[in-house]
Amino acid sequence: MSDVPAEPSEVPAELTTLRASIDNLDRALICLLAERFRITQEVGHLKAGRGLPASDPERERRQIERLRALADEAGLDPEFAEKFLTFIVREVVRHHEQIARDRD
Repeated sequence: MSDVPAEPSEVPAELTTLRASIDNLDRALICLLAERFRITQEVGHLKAGRGLPASDPERERRQIERLRALADEAGLDPEFAEKFLTFIVREVVRHHEQIARDRD
């Protein structure tokens, strides 16, 4: 077995098809994340305008619990799903804190 990568003409058609599917899913994930962050920006402005805190730990806890259950139902590792959502929530809170600072 050679350690030299296969030339493009040597890539099996099935691999090319699977990679195209992955590329399409990556595009959809990015578009969904962009839409999610557009909505959370609106939430941040609403919270800042009403003097609400940037973070809502109880909601975050419920969301993580909900996402873990959804992941489990979908056959996705719940630990991974939790790490993914925790990363997103940290970014959202950071944005909300910045929105509140900019408003002051």
